[in-house]
Amino acid sequence: MALIHSFESSGNWLFRRRSYLPLILFLLAIPAVFTAGYGLMFPLKATLISWAGILISAIGLAVRSYTIGTTPQGTSGRNTEEQVAESLNSTGIYSIVRHPLYLGNYLMWIGIVIYTLNFSFVIIVSLMYWLYYERIMFAEERFLEKKFGQAYLDWSLKAPAFIPAFKNFIPPIVPFSFISVLRREYSGFFATVLGFVFVDVLRNISINAEFEKKYIPDQVIVIVLAGMLTLILRTLKHNTNLLNESGRS
Repeated sequence: MALIHSFESSGNWLFRRRSYLPLILFLLAIPAVFTAGYGLMFPLKATLISWAGILISAIGLAVRSYTIGTTPQGTSGRNTEEQVAESLNSTGIYSIVRHPLYLGNYLMWIGIVIYTLNFSFVIIVSLMYWLYYERIMFAEERFLEKKFGQAYLDWSLKAPAFIPAFKNFIPPIVPFSFISVLRREYSGFFATVLGFVFVDVLRNISINAEFEKKYIPDQVIVIVLAGMLTLILRTLKHNTNLLNESGRS
């Protein structure tokens, strides 16, 4: 098999399994937290870095939300089994970066990784993410090139793959829809909250040698509230028409 076809095949295989990557990060976070050396870090520094991680994840959620909220029906998006695109989306955030959802994913998860306060882990995860998603992006772009030909090539020359070029921004062809975000992004929001709570529990165990009961209430409250919001939105999506919109994916 030619190398280009091998890359495309492996990219499509990884594409169908990309939702499992967070599970790997959860497992890797355990040794990362317990080898972070919190005792050698000043409390103020640890607090500032922790808030920086939360801010970066929030930016990642915002990137994904803006992408989803301004994406018309029929363009590529959160497909799980195969590449799908009826039209080429080259406006809005897609005018400044070709893979905004993957950029948002990276920021969401690297924020949680930063929250471990293990900077070797940040580098390792960044390299893992790049190696994993490079194949997926390659497969997606091969699909778009085959389907849209010169139109895709012209767009790819203007919009970088991963680092946004803000000067190229073109307003989206559809207005931002908060309803679309509520309908499609609740699972990503819950996974992010769960990730931070999971790392926070590990940090408390690492610092205090044992998990003290005083840490339970705040973490339980956060998870319960996020879970309730997620359950409500999922119920509305699957059992009502309140979150349905015409012309949206």
